[in-house]
Amino acid sequence: MIKLNKIYTRTGDSGTTGLVRGPRRPKFDLRVEAYGTVEEANAFIGQARLSCLGMPRIDRLLERIQNDLFDLGSDLATPGPDEGEEYPSLRMTPPQTDWLEEQIDHLNADLEPLNSFVLPGGTELATRIHLARVVVRRAERLAAELASVEQDINAAALTYLNRLSDLMFVLGRVANANGESDVLWQPGRFGNAKKS
Repeated sequence: MIKLNKIYTRTGDSGTTGLVRGPRRPKFDLRVEAYGTVEEANAFIGQARLSCLGMPRIDRLLERIQNDLFDLGSDLATPGPDEGEEYPSLRMTPPQTDWLEEQIDHLNADLEPLNSFVLPGGTELATRIHLARVVVRRAERLAAELASVEQDINAAALTYLNRLSDLMFVLGRVANANGESDVLWQPGRFGNAKKS
């Protein structure tokens, strides 16, 4: 278990931070950027939950996702293999992604197929979910970049982020009255308009 007694330690005053193990790294290190962006996505999801009034199912889904994102942050903050460690590291697992896929399939079954891309908008909840979704996408890009540089990145973490952004897209549509309030992209609508 984690026990936090002291909030400031002064160890980061030099611009470095400690990971779960290994040497300290600069706060702009790619690994720190990746798990920091996962934390940012988590905060945006928490903000979206403030708009879940009357939608307890979405709130419960987002609550579970927030917990999983803390697992994911821990995974990304723990470089290297577990060899010689007293306790195994917390790692993302395929069942966490399987659960996301189950939610996508279940929720998407009630949605009308799209004939255009969806713009972030509609209801307040949908807009907040879409904002969280694009932060998840950024976290995924950073984690993928990290995986191209450091070979010890858990593939299940990358898969989870990819599938999470899909679920957030579907949840945005559900939050828009099952797609009825979706704001659809109209290609060239304003760029090709005749000047008066």
